[in-house]
Formats: sequence, C-alpha cells, structure tokens
Amino acid sequence: MENYIVSARKYRPSTFESVVGQRALTTTLKNAIATQKLAHAYLFCGPRGVGKTTCARIFAKTINCMNLTADGEACNECESCVAFNEQRSYNIHELDAASNNSVDDIRQLVEQVRIPPQIGKYKVYIIDEVHMLSASAFNAFLKTLEEPPRHAIFILATTEKHKILPTILSRCQIYDFNRISVDDTVNHLTYVASKEGITAEPEALNVIALKADGGMRDALSIFDQVVSFTGGNITYKSVIENLNVLDYEYYFRLTDCFLENKVSDALLLFNDVLNKGFDGSHFITGLSSHFRDLLVSKDAATLQLLEVGAGIRQRYQEQAQKCALPFLYRAMKLCNDCDMNYRASKNKRLLVELTLIQVAQLTVEGDDGSGGRGPKQAIKPVFTHPAAAQQPQVAPIASPSQSMNAATPVAPQAVSQQVGSFPAVNVRPGGAVSPSGAMPDAVRMAQFKEEKKIPVMKKSSLGLSIKHPQKEEEQRGAGVVHTAQVSTQQIEEDFIFNERDLNYYWQEYAGRMPIEQKAIAMRMQNMRLSLLNDTTFEVVVDNEIVAKDFTALIPGIQAYLRGSLKNRKVTMTVRVSEATENVRAVSRVEKFQMMAQKNNALLQLKEEFGLELY
Repeated sequence: MENYIVSARKYRPSTFESVVGQRALTTTLKNAIATQKLAHAYLFCGPRGVGKTTCARIFAKTINCMNLTADGEACNECESCVAFNEQRSYNIHELDAASNNSVDDIRQLVEQVRIPPQIGKYKVYIIDEVHMLSASAFNAFLKTLEEPPRHAIFILATTEKHKILPTILSRCQIYDFNRISVDDTVNHLTYVASKEGITAEPEALNVIALKADGGMRDALSIFDQVVSFTGGNITYKSVIENLNVLDYEYYFRLTDCFLENKVSDALLLFNDVLNKGFDGSHFITGLSSHFRDLLVSKDAATLQLLEVGAGIRQRYQEQAQKCALPFLYRAMKLCNDCDMNYRASKNKRLLVELTLIQVAQLTVEGDDGSGGRGPKQAIKPVFTHPAAAQQPQVAPIASPSQSMNAATPVAPQAVSQQVGSFPAVNVRPGGAVSPSGAMPDAVRMAQFKEEKKIPVMKKSSLGLSIKHPQKEEEQRGAGVVHTAQVSTQQIEEDFIFNERDLNYYWQEYAGRMPIEQKAIAMRMQNMRLSLLNDTTFEVVVDNEIVAKDFTALIPGIQAYLRGSLKNRKVTMTVRVSEATENVRAVSRVEKFQMMAQKNNALLQLKEEFGLELY
C-alpha cells in the first residue's frame, strides 16, 4: 500500500517523445536544444493538466544532459540525468508563485541566480502559476528576467496568461499548450490500462476522456477512481454510474420523442433524470450539446468535431439523418435561452419542461414544416389585400327627395364599393346633399383609413417624385422628407370636408414626418386647425422663424391634404399671431412698476429695506 503511486505521477512523461498531445511544442523545444539556440526565458501557458510543468522539467533535464541521444532526448544515464530523476539535482529549482509572490521572495531568487551550476551547463528556474506574483514582485523581476546570467534560464508556467504584465510577456518566448484531444486521451488511457492489467471498454474510456475536458492529469485521476470502483473491469455502465454522468441514451431517446412529438414521454424522461439526482441546468446543457453534436454529424466536413467513440458516432450519424437543420437550429436556440434564464427562474423545473414542450412543438404537423419532419405548408396571411376584403356597404340614393327624407330607412342591401373609389357626392356645410348622391363622413373616413396603396411623394430639386410607401420607413431614418398624396388627376370632383377631417389628416401628416423634423412635427400635433372657408385653412404661429418653417412645408402639406381629402382646392396659409407681434421686451424696472401698481406693499418693502433694482 505504501508503494502505491497514482497514475498521474507514475506515468508522467520523462522524454519529449512520451508527452501526449503537444507534438508541435516538443518538436520546437528539441530543435532549439539541437541547434543550441536557447532563450533565456520561456512562458508555458495553457489549461490545467496538459503538460506545462512536465515539459519544463524535461527541457531542464535535457539541456543539462551530458550524452544526448541521436533524436535529441536525454539519456537518463549520466550523472545530471540520474540526479534529476532522483530529485536531488541542484541545477533545477521549482518555485510556487502562489506562496512566493512578494518582493522579498523575488529578491532572494535574484541573489541565487548569480551562483553558477556545479554540474552541467545551466541552472533552470521553473516558476509555476507565475500570474500569482504581485505587481511589485513582477517589477522587481523585470531586470533579471531581461538580462540574466548566461547560465540561468527561466521557465514560467501559468494557466491565466492574461493576468501577466505585458512587460513580462515581451521578455519571454511564449508557448501555448493545447487541450489534449479525446482520441489522444483514450489512447493513453488504453496504454495505462494495458500496463496495469486492467480491462476497459473503449466507450468507457471515451466517457472518462470527455469528463476530463482536455486534461490528462484529470483523466488519469478519474481512471484511478473508476478502477477502485470496478475492481479492474471498467465498463461503460460502471463509469456512468460512478461519475454520475448522464448517459447518451437519455438524449437519444429524448430526441426520438421530439421527432415523434411525444411530449408526455419527454416529460417523463426528464422526471427520471431528476429522480437520479441530476440538476436541471446540467440536463439542459447536455441536451443543447447533443443537438450540437447532431448538427455536426449531418456533414462529413464537420464530423471531425464530434469527440465521441466509434459506436456513439455511428448512432449520432443515424439520428442526424432524421433531423432537419431548421429543427436543430431552433432546438439549440431554445435550449440556450433556457440555460441563460435558468438561474433567475423561480420555478426551474417548469422552465425546463416548457423548453421541452417548445422543442417538441417544432415537429408538429401543421406548424412550419421546415422545423421538423412534417410537410411544409404555406403560412396563412395575417393581412389581406384591401380590394379582396369585405368593404362597408352604403345604400345608393336614388333621388334628391329620397336623400332629404329623414324618415326613409336606408336599404340593407347595399352596393359594395372598392376602397379608394367614391361616388360623386357634394356635402354642403348646411347638411344639404347634391342630387348626385351622398356618403356619411364616418364611412368615407373608414374607407380612407383602409387604403394601402397611397403613393408617396419625395421632395427634390426637380419637383415631386412618386415612390412606394413600403420604403418610407427605411428612408425616413436617412433624413428624407416624404409627402404622401393621391394624384389630384384621379379626382374627378372635389369633396367638401369639415374641420374634423382636416385635423385628422393634419395629425396623420405630422406623425409621418422624419425624425429630423421632430420639433416642427410636435408643434403640428399640438395645433387645432380651423377653416377660413370651404377649402382654405390658416395656421397661426408665434413668430416669423416658425412661420418660415411652416411656409417651406406648404407644398408638401397641401399635396398630402388634397389627396387625402379628395379636394384639389385645399389651401394652406400661415400667419403670425398679432399678440405675439406687439410683445416687446420689458425691463426689470418696468416689471417692478407694473407689479407695484397691483400691490402697493412692494413699494413700502423697497423703502424700508433700502432695496435697489439692477
């Protein structure tokens, strides 16, 4: 028992060749040693358990080896290599920056650097977790790191490169270590299992590799844990049970429920997951990863992104053929939204169950068929063309006598009229109706509101040009002023309008003005217009500046109102208020005198306190 060594230490690489998953870095270091082009400072950065400290130790041993092999590896037989392997070498110093992070610790290190090695060529200082050094310690280390003695080499290792000062980074050769792939981890675990005489299923080792998340040290630690649990026979089921990992089978079955729209089965499956002690957040994260794996399995070019064993990969490819791409896109979006909202939710289980229901609804027959396996169907239009819609019906008036007779009821069988077309009717302010017929204002207003194809006029230096109203909102943000009107050439006879109609379309025009004219649009919305005669209305403003602004808008406003009110004679005039014209500036003395005339106590107050006006 006392001789037991964990696998992470027992099978720690001792040569560059035995380092797993870092071929590019080890080759670079070997070539630097072979050509005797060694830097004075190196920075090894990357995730935990990927070989940073291991490579630093191998590098330190190799540069001091007295008999390098033909391929540039340490011989492990010379005095320097033996001393290193027995952990009694004085040429290699390891420091933990987390506990030696002060200026005094760095000062002591600088003093040690001056002493040359007794055996070998170099003294190597390995500083682990160097990002833990304080800012003052970094600054104290700068000079020595930039110009150390010829026999000193510094190797800094860190998992958080972004925390290191740029002045330190600029003085080092930086080597970025990658996460170890699942295949490399599985191969190394297979090698360790064969050395230890342990039988292991490939799928079981694959789960261990995925759980390690690219760290070999974590993978070997999990391997030892599972070996202790199984007694030397590692199976897929035992690994799932020991590591408390959600089985792939749950997600495959759940996806089948989605594709067949079995909402109840999906909810029961989720309940089974909760009963096994798994958290809903862990479940929904795994489900989104499952949809992602299905997505990459649909294309041979992205199949390499799937980090699973051969058997599981085959199942992913088979199920991916049943899933449409839009379904996978939307399912991943729903799962991602659930994951982001999970922590803030008061009812977390309901949130996950609602997400499962929404994912299952993506494949419902009758929904958008592109979401799942259902047939693609046309989406019913929400809005219909005005000409096709049922229009308000107005009874025709046969004669003047019938129109003047208030006791005569309107016939229910009305003639349907197309939007935008009106009978030749003249309604007089007194209420009389011309012989040609009449139409109530409310009906006429309703028909105008339903008009959809109103041409839009754009003001330019050459006059007015017609443009489509659908582009109005896009061009409004660009600062283009639009004036909407119906061509006056289409109006065969002018309609008489009242102030209510005028103010309605006045407000409508103000609401259509671009954001650059927001100030004048607000003025327009606060105005209440009145008619001077049947076709002329007046806009009263406060001063000449505002009058000038409104005068510039007269052509556009008139064109819009003429088209909207179906009257070619609509005329707009602008006038400055007489009360505003006569107002002059009042001085403080004059203001006081006017106030004193109303209240004599002000004069008494001024005299008693000796106040003066300035």
